[in-house]
Amino acid sequence: MSDIPIKKISDYKWEIPKGAVPGMRVHGIIYADDRLMKDIARDKSARQVANGATLPGIVGASMAMPDMHFGYGLPIGGVVATDVDQEGIISPGGTGYDINCGVRMVGTHLTRQDLDKRDRLQKLVDTLFSRIPTGVGSKGPIKLGSKEREKVLTRGARWAVERGLGEPEDLVYTEEGGCMAGADPSAVSDKALTRGAPQQGTLGSGNHFIEVQYVEEIFDPAAADAFGIHKGQIAVMIHSGSRGFGHQVCTDSLEVMNRAVRKYGIELPDRQLACAPFNSPEGQDYWKGMKCAANYAWANRQCLMHWVRESFQEFLQIGPSDLGFKLVYDIAHNIVKLEKHEVDGKTRTLAVHRKGATRAFPPGHKEVPESYRPFGQPVIIPGDMGTSSYLLRGTEEGMKETFGSSCHGAGRVLSRTAAIKAAKGRAIWKELEDQGIFARSAGKTSLMEEMPEAYKDVSAVVEVVHRAGIAAKVAKMRPLCVIKG
Repeated sequence: MSDIPIKKISDYKWEIPKGAVPGMRVHGIIYADDRLMKDIARDKSARQVANGATLPGIVGASMAMPDMHFGYGLPIGGVVATDVDQEGIISPGGTGYDINCGVRMVGTHLTRQDLDKRDRLQKLVDTLFSRIPTGVGSKGPIKLGSKEREKVLTRGARWAVERGLGEPEDLVYTEEGGCMAGADPSAVSDKALTRGAPQQGTLGSGNHFIEVQYVEEIFDPAAADAFGIHKGQIAVMIHSGSRGFGHQVCTDSLEVMNRAVRKYGIELPDRQLACAPFNSPEGQDYWKGMKCAANYAWANRQCLMHWVRESFQEFLQIGPSDLGFKLVYDIAHNIVKLEKHEVDGKTRTLAVHRKGATRAFPPGHKEVPESYRPFGQPVIIPGDMGTSSYLLRGTEEGMKETFGSSCHGAGRVLSRTAAIKAAKGRAIWKELEDQGIFARSAGKTSLMEEMPEAYKDVSAVVEVVHRAGIAAKVAKMRPLCVIKG
C-alpha cells in the first residue's frame, strides 16, 4: 500500500490531495486503473508525485502516467508544469538523465509476407546488429571535431540531414523539427563534450532498441491512413537518446542546482528535485545545455534511421522507392519544453517537464505536421520485446488535462537487478524465438534486464490513456526482431 493518501476519483484517475506531503502547492493526479495501481503502490513513486507538487511555480497538478515507476526526483512517467513568469523553476530531476531519450517510428512499403520466413528474420536481425553500433560506451563511424560537434549541438537532426543521413522531409515529422533553438555549447562542460564526441550515431544500452514490427490491428482507420500506416505493414521503431553526453549534462547541472536551492531559499522534500528559477542564471544555463543534449539525441536517432534504411536495402537488395522507408514521427520523452497553455482562464508560458512522458498535442495544433493536423500528433508507445507497441494520437481533452501529455511505454515493474535474478537459468533469446521474435544484444545481461516480465502490460497502460481520453488508439504493432545494447 502507498504511504500517502490516494483517492480514486474515476475508473482511470486517482488524486493525491494537497497536504499529503508538507508544502504541496497543487494536488497530485495519477492515471491508472485498479490493477495498475497495485503495481504503483509497490514503490515510492506516488510520494514522488506528491513531492513534485511542492515545486515553486507549479500549476495545474503534479501528474503521472499509468506507466509510472520510481525514478530520480520525479517518477518515470511524471509531468509537471511551472509558470516561468511566476517564479517557476526548471529541474534536471524533472527531466531525467537521458535527456531526449525518445522514439521514432518508420513505415515501409514492405508487408509481413516479405519477411515471413524464419531464416529471413534471423539474417535481417544479424544484418542490423552488425551495422548498428550498440552497447555500453559504443562508438560509431562518425568522428566529430570541435566545429562539427558544435553544429550537432545547435542544429540537431538538421546536421545529419545536411550530411546526407536522411531526407529533409524527416525534419517535418520530427518534434521541434529535430532542433531546439537557443542551444549553447558553451553551457556544457568539456567532460560532456568529450563523452559525447565518439557516441553520435550509436544505439547505446539498457532499454534502447531497434525493433522491426508488423501492424497487427488498426483502431482508427482515418488517422492511420493519414499517418501512412496499414494492417500487415512492416514498421520500425528506434529508441535511443543523448547517450553519455546527455547523462553528463544532467550530472553537471545537478551539482549547480544543489547550490542554487540554497542560494534562492527553495525548500524541497527531496534533494533529488534540486532546481533553480527558470529565469535565473543557473536555470538558463541548464536550459541551454539541455537543448544541446536534446539536439544531440535528435541527430543520433536521425543517423540510426539512415543506417537502418541502408541495412534493409542491403539485405533485401532493393532501392529506396521499393523500400518506402518513411518517418511517421519522432517524439521525445525526457525533456522540458516552453509551451503556451491555458491555466485558470489565462494563457501562460509554462516550462513543461515530461520525464518518461510524451507530448500529445491535439487536432489543429500548429506544432502538429500539417498533413496530420486534422487528427492530432502521433504518440508512439513502445512495449517490451515480447508483446505489442502502439501508435496513438493527441486529443483536445489531453491538452486541457495534462498539458498535452501522455505515457511513453510500458513502465518497469522489476528493477534491472531483480530482472536478472528472475531470469537466472533461462535463455530469454530462446523464449523469444519460440514466439517468432529474433533478438540480438551486445551485453550478456541485456535481454535478461529487458525480459517481458520486467515490464507492465503495455496494452493495459495504453487502455488507461485511451479510456481517460488523454490520447486515442490508432494502431497496434507486434515485434518480429529486435537489437539491443
